[in-house]
Amino acid sequence: MQIAIGLYEKMTALDAMGPYAVLSQLPDAEVVLCAERAGRLSDDNGLLHLEVEAGFDDVSTPDILLVPGGFITRTMAHEGEPIVEWIRAAHPHTTFTTSVCTGALLLGAAGVLDGLEATTHWSAYGELESFGATAIPERVVRRGKVITGAGVSAGIDMALTLVGITHGGVVAEAIQLGIEYDPQPPFDSGSPSKASAEVRELVTAVMGHD
Repeated sequence: MQIAIGLYEKMTALDAMGPYAVLSQLPDAEVVLCAERAGRLSDDNGLLHLEVEAGFDDVSTPDILLVPGGFITRTMAHEGEPIVEWIRAAHPHTTFTTSVCTGALLLGAAGVLDGLEATTHWSAYGELESFGATAIPERVVRRGKVITGAGVSAGIDMALTLVGITHGGVVAEAIQLGIEYDPQPPFDSGSPSKASAEVRELVTAVMGHD
């Protein structure tokens, strides 16, 4: 089973590394980090650097495709963008096509989400629906072979959901235990419905700038 995680400059690192920590535990999986071309990529803070060894052309028919998000996806989500065209070409061959956070906008631009319910970061629901999707405020949404995760940390939930489908609940639970994923956040403000108006306004102001 080949799992391709499609990367790009200025991605949000946890969007990719959360699922990577889960999916790389599968004994029968080949996890490949790929991008438009092999070489160095930096995250959206410019602090984390990855040396990517595979280009999109090297991973043209993965069994599972995963795309992380980032602020920059709002400007990348259009025809002709290399990662969008890779998704478009690979999707017919995948067993599952997945995204985390605003990676869903890249799926949308590739035509994958037209007519489907999907999720993304709550701040990007409008952009998601511009691609013909119906945004729903759930942590993980599966519609057929398309699985989308909400913002950033939801990538771990999405990946565990995926493992439960492909390898069964026992394997998924074992991986969850192995990475000790047992969230007990010190604050209950992890979704817009729980956060105060002051907190929502702060996040909206910050996220209004790339």
